[in-house]
This record gives sequence, C-alpha cells and structure tokens, in this order.
Amino acid sequence: MSITEQQLQRIMPNARRQAGVFVSVLNTAMQRYQIVGAKRVAAFIAQIGHESGQLQWVREIWGPTQTQAKYEGRADLGNTVTGDGFKYRGRGLIQVTGRANYAACGEALGVDLVKQPELLEQPQYACMSAAWFWATKGLNTLADQDQFNTITRRINGGLNGLQDRLEIWARARTVLV
Repeated sequence: MSITEQQLQRIMPNARRQAGVFVSVLNTAMQRYQIVGAKRVAAFIAQIGHESGQLQWVREIWGPTQTQAKYEGRADLGNTVTGDGFKYRGRGLIQVTGRANYAACGEALGVDLVKQPELLEQPQYACMSAAWFWATKGLNTLADQDQFNTITRRINGGLNGLQDRLEIWARARTVLV
C-alpha cells in the first residue's frame, strides 16, 4: 500500500506542499521497513505527523528547554562529548536523538550521521530514519494490535501530544480505508 500526496494532505492538512516533497521517499521508507497495510501506515503517519508538526519540522526546535538541556552528558544517549546534546538533538520525522542513536541509525542507513547529523534533515533520511526507528522498536506489531498509546510511549517516552496524535490517527484510518 502506497500513500498518495492527496491522502497525505487530507491526513495532515497543515503539511500543504511538504506532502509532495515527502510522499515518494515516505513510501520508499515504509516499503523498506514493512510498514504496509492500513493499520501500520495509519499509526506510522499519525506518529510522524505529530512529531514533525505535520511535516513542517525535521529538526527539534531548540530553546534549549529544561528537557533539552538535560541531553548534555546523557550516557544513555551516548552524549559523551561537550556539545553533543545540541549537535545530536532530535532530527528526522521521529526525532532521532543522541550520538548513540545517530550512530546506530547511520549504520543502518549506510551514512555517517555522527559526522553529518544534518543529513537527517533531508527528506530521504528524515523518512528512512523514522521508518528504521519504527522497525527497531517493534512498532509494526503494536500497530497491528492497535496499541497506539504503547507506540506513543516508545517514541516519546510518555504520552506527550496524545490528543494531536489521536486526531491524526483518526483521519489516517478514515482516509486509508
């Protein structure tokens, strides 16, 4: 199942022209990581829709907020060098965060994201990194079981933005039926 630009715009009305920029590479990424079938695609699109502000952001908006300031020095993220928190802030449609995650994602995608973290801001890598993250976290299985809140927790660590995610998910399920 491929998604069309028109479907993407109906699901994410704020995406506007960005839908056209992302649709082809999004379909390629979903195919590669077996995000196929209405349930999986709807859940995936809802999550990336929220995380990216409906395809408007591929780089975390930096304050730094109190939470972002805590990225610095976080061993669990692999942020061991001063400045890693900012350098490896969330990027891509699911906001890959931290040196260790950039390294793992880069290895999977065949690019050096540690040396070139900004590659995750390009549509191809923004989509591919999101689909890679989805697959590595076992989210296809959860999507098959309609475990949307669990998917949200695995992506976000909590239920941040749940109402927006649910609204996008509802539109996606309607459009993709």
